[in-house]
Amino acid sequence: MPDRRHPQGLLDTSVVVDLDELDAQRLPIEVAVSAITMAELAAGPHAPTDPAERARRQDRLQRTEATFEPMPFDADAARAYGLAYAAVVATGRKARGARAVDLLIAATAIAAQLPLYTRNPKDFNALDHLVEIVAV
Repeated sequence: MPDRRHPQGLLDTSVVVDLDELDAQRLPIEVAVSAITMAELAAGPHAPTDPAERARRQDRLQRTEATFEPMPFDADAARAYGLAYAAVVATGRKARGARAVDLLIAATAIAAQLPLYTRNPKDFNALDHLVEIVAV
């Protein structure tokens, strides 16, 4: 039986965080992460006050850095961000604040023409005409 998974895909931060818990068959054959996800993970160890949680987040960051060469947020992604921003605003939703990071990740996927794998598909409402959103 042929493998029906996408050949490539970009993982949202939510997928990277839960990567050890996910069935690999639900992911693309070749996975990528964005520089924006790496930035979110780099901030992660600084947020909790609990030392054990801080250590878990630091471990996740280090394992992710050792595994992936992040896709850059480049000029093509910057242009795609404008499209994503406009799509969200057209629905009457806010495109700034916490949503901006999600849109930057989506813009990276749009520019690279890759499906975006996420644990939080609602974060990417209104973008389905720009990028394929795959809920895992």
